[in-house]
Amino acid sequence: MGSDFFEHKLIKPNSIELRDYQTNLSDDAKHENSLVVLPTGLGKTTIALQIMAHVLSQNKGGVLFLAPTRVLVNQHYDFLKENLLLDDIGIVTGEDLINKRKKSWINSVICATPEITRNDLERNMIDTEQFSLVIFDEAHRAVGDYAYTAIANHFKDKALILGMTATLPSEKVKATEIITSLGIQNILQRTDESPDVQPYIQKTDTEWIMVDLSPEMKAIQKCLQLALDERYKTLRKNGIQIGQNQSLSALLRIRQYVLTQNRISAKPLFTAIRITYALNIFEAHGVTSFLKFCDRTKAKKGAGIKDLFEKDLNFMRAVELANYAKSQGIEHSKLPKLQDVIASVKDKVLIFTSYRDSVNVINDTLKKMGINSEILIGKAGDTGLKQQKQIETVQRFRDGDTKVLVATRVGEEGLDISEVNLVIFYDNVPSSIRFIQRKGRTGRKAAGRLLVLIAKDTIDEAYYWIGQQKMKSAKQMGDKLSKKIESGELNPTESLDSFL
Repeated sequence: MGSDFFEHKLIKPNSIELRDYQTNLSDDAKHENSLVVLPTGLGKTTIALQIMAHVLSQNKGGVLFLAPTRVLVNQHYDFLKENLLLDDIGIVTGEDLINKRKKSWINSVICATPEITRNDLERNMIDTEQFSLVIFDEAHRAVGDYAYTAIANHFKDKALILGMTATLPSEKVKATEIITSLGIQNILQRTDESPDVQPYIQKTDTEWIMVDLSPEMKAIQKCLQLALDERYKTLRKNGIQIGQNQSLSALLRIRQYVLTQNRISAKPLFTAIRITYALNIFEAHGVTSFLKFCDRTKAKKGAGIKDLFEKDLNFMRAVELANYAKSQGIEHSKLPKLQDVIASVKDKVLIFTSYRDSVNVINDTLKKMGINSEILIGKAGDTGLKQQKQIETVQRFRDGDTKVLVATRVGEEGLDISEVNLVIFYDNVPSSIRFIQRKGRTGRKAAGRLLVLIAKDTIDEAYYWIGQQKMKSAKQMGDKLSKKIESGELNPTESLDSFL
């Protein structure tokens, strides 16, 4: 690896390291709508910068750079201000009032969040002709009614489109939808194994740490399973063919059928869904998260809730045992394991957990150990972190003022949370995209470690196997879709329905 720099009249000299794979990918993406699939930490933003410089130097129009969160938009804006030799770079997010946005939309390069962009396009505040390149960061979001799909419709055939993601989804329908939504003509994919990427990849060792549930936790788990079995029996009596231990997504699919076909089964099914959700939270996150879920559920007025908390002996016993466990300081078998790991390392650590209640439990536990720990969560709800707070939290972690950052999903996407040699998954995610994004937060500058905590005989184990399978499928997805595009079977301008 030489220390040469990428040269362009619009890019600050000696600022961007020359990497062949980045130059190759950006050269390929200059001429047709492309999706760049590149593992986290390998510089997708740098590739975007090179394409931007090329497009801007042709004086055909400006650039719209979209990213799903305000924090990420700010990060891209700072990166461009630092490296792109251009004065009129603007930023537009939902925090700006309409008059300020009107002024910002006139810039040559604009970094923006999707919802406000879609709304301003619909208000005719943006002249689509002013852009010759539109970039969709975290492009795997371009499905369903997410704002990316509507924005892409406004720019189809008017601007060059560049999508960027760390991985394609493992599900063919979703992956195909991204390609069609963004009108992608070319999938440009690199993996950790690609020869031109290899010199820049640091090895990440993954360790799967199995923990046994404590006897107290097993007793609560048993009560919840008994409560669930009762619902399954009732559903079978009512003519719903259902096997044991259905996943939450399987139950939600049955719910669609029941709502349209078979009213009598609705109540036991809704209750089964609630209990499954409670069980999943309990198994993966522990006592406090389970009890908080129960409190929130009790406050709702849905079908069967009163029965669950006032008549169902198994469920009531589970809640009673959980309250007792909490009074005895029992939380989850993962916590002591986590404490041991954190106590044994000097470096910064990033912990991921999908559930907000468990973010607080983990953070409080670490603080009691005297560890300088902070949380990074999204902005929704009363307890959410507003954008500025998120940026400040990430900065303190980068600067080394915080040793441990406990993050929900908001930390998975794109945030440049500099060098972290240890990433811990407190829970498992059955999604290849989220797994790859989480994993990509380590091993950027030096060899990384990834620890995944798995509670035996729980949802964690199920998600582990689903995740492994999905990772395999996701890796092959780019090749499969590329062949379809080449053979003409997949026409990006057709509707999705025509080939499903």
